[in-house]
Amino acid sequence: MNRTIVTTDTPVPMEIKPPEQPLHTLSVLVNNQPGVLARIAQVFARRGFNIESLVVSPANDGRFSRMTIGARGDAENLDQIKAQCGKLIDVIHCSDHTEDDVVSKELALVKVAVGPERRAEALQIGEHFGCKTLDLTPDSLILMVTGDTGKLDAMIAMMQDFGLIELVRTGKVVMTRGDGLT
Repeated sequence: MNRTIVTTDTPVPMEIKPPEQPLHTLSVLVNNQPGVLARIAQVFARRGFNIESLVVSPANDGRFSRMTIGARGDAENLDQIKAQCGKLIDVIHCSDHTEDDVVSKELALVKVAVGPERRAEALQIGEHFGCKTLDLTPDSLILMVTGDTGKLDAMIAMMQDFGLIELVRTGKVVMTRGDGLT
């Protein structure tokens, strides 16, 4: 009997499907208290929205945290989510930046299965996308790429030919351009 054992280091083809609904990016300023994230996630769950990306970090005033939430769904339900989040005690401010003029970045760590014979090719592609090489072994490398979602998607698609072992993305962070507040 011939068995194939798949481990976390086994490259598997990853299919990137085009999204069915637009990605909405919400910025939520909240009191830095335990349980706030769970209450906000529950608002999304009740409306049938799946949180696709989530970044939480302290704001410039340590009493508050900034959540950047990426979720797909229709705009009508998103308006209800914003209204319900705004009613939560620990929410200071909730805004949708999907159509706003913002600076937006993501970070991804991409572990690629590549031996010595194709390493130069993989590194050249990584260099084209402005990647930094974080780890290099005889059979793999880890690249760090930053940029907008389209850039990360394109880089990941190019690395598929080598075999992706692992992929970790931070999710989008946004900041409103100019002197307006996020």
